[in-house]
Amino acid sequence: MTMLRERMQQDMRIRNLSPRTQACYLGHVEQFGKHFGRSPETLDLEHIRAYQVHLVEVKKASWSAFNQAVCALRFLYGVTLGKDWAIEHIPHAKREKKLPSVLSRDEVRRVLDAVRNARQRVLLTTIYAAGLRLSEALSLKVGDVDSERMVLHVHRGKGGKDRMVPLSPVLLEHLREYWRCHRPRTYLFPGAKPDKPLNPTSVQKAMQTARLRAGIRKPASVHTLRHCYATHLLESGTDLRRIQTWLGHTSLNTTAVYLHVCSATTGGRSPLDSLTTTG
Repeated sequence: MTMLRERMQQDMRIRNLSPRTQACYLGHVEQFGKHFGRSPETLDLEHIRAYQVHLVEVKKASWSAFNQAVCALRFLYGVTLGKDWAIEHIPHAKREKKLPSVLSRDEVRRVLDAVRNARQRVLLTTIYAAGLRLSEALSLKVGDVDSERMVLHVHRGKGGKDRMVPLSPVLLEHLREYWRCHRPRTYLFPGAKPDKPLNPTSVQKAMQTARLRAGIRKPASVHTLRHCYATHLLESGTDLRRIQTWLGHTSLNTTAVYLHVCSATTGGRSPLDSLTTTG
């Protein structure tokens, strides 16, 4: 497995896959090999199908975990091992189309106010104010805050894409106060070691603790703040294509999901409300 792993790593680096994607793919391929106690080089389509059944019926894997395994196996067999049947005969699971959970503006304020650690509070505030993914916020460096042009530079977001996001004047004041107190040098939100960012698990835990402390029972994660950013902008009349650009979505269809959330939360009236009753 060692030589195969090295070849697969080289193939992923050649294609400039992110370190996170590389680790994810290698982990799934390793689990696949361990399941049968053999190198994946000696396994075929029947083994892949049996493993997919195992993921669904025994492991009860989510659609996302299942499809990550599919992508990893497609890469292994289609790219590294050069099997021309890999794409066609290793099917994806149909993705569930669920609407994102969204907090109201007041609920967001209550959650942020309930975060007791100052660094984590400013980090979560930045995620909401700029619609960032957690990984993007943790990767921010001090020089990415451009107060002259009032933008945040987001480097290597999902898909390895860079983008610029409007910098809120209110967020800028929070960041300036935070910088005066903590003086970060490289990463804007460093962890225990100055040259490393905060641990994402600690941020997720801080979010959940703050949610409960704020008395909010609906499900909400750090990523929910990104959903709130998009939804609240849309409710305020911001153009959908602008939101698409700021979120870094390739397809407008991905951003359009927030139209469905808005229609359920912005107080739209049922036609029944306009009917008059006659006695």
